Amino acid sequence: MITTSPEELRGWFTGRLPADLFTEIVEITADREEITVVGRIPEPALDGTAPDAEREAAFEGRIAEFRDRTRDARIAVAREAERRYGRKISWGAECGDLRGMFTTVSAPVMTRLRQPERQVLDTLVEAGVARSRSEALAWCVRLVQRHSDSWLTELRESLENVRRLRAQGPDADSAS
Repeated sequence: MITTSPEELRGWFTGRLPADLFTEIVEITADREEITVVGRIPEPALDGTAPDAEREAAFEGRIAEFRDRTRDARIAVAREAERRYGRKISWGAECGDLRGMFTTVSAPVMTRLRQPERQVLDTLVEAGVARSRSEALAWCVRLVQRHSDSWLTELRESLENVRRLRAQGPDADSAS
């Protein structure tokens, strides 16, 4: 896997994506398995007094139309990026205040849990919150993510600062 800065990823995708694909790139995130590209697409023409349900349905429809219409272009870019960066490429689109994600990776993660931790997962399964321990663990991670967003954001920013400082260090050329 090639270590790549967020700035390089944003730059490469900005230069490589067809100019008319998104009105703007909203977010590019990367981990060891996947690079996710989310862009804004134009909103459908709606009456300013349209009810919320109508607006949401129109945004969902626009995202579905975008997904179908741009499939070939996105696949071409994804293949090139996958060869370049050694990771799968996933896509999402924002229309208004709605985000639709598609072609996302679900990567297995192994963990060892002690009995009290397994009992938490089993309780979620028994209560019907999740179908399996794996799904229960994913549910727990999403719950923590939702309630600790600001802390995780601050942690990610700190990690990015560490990466940037390492890249500027005396061994920067040999670390590549």
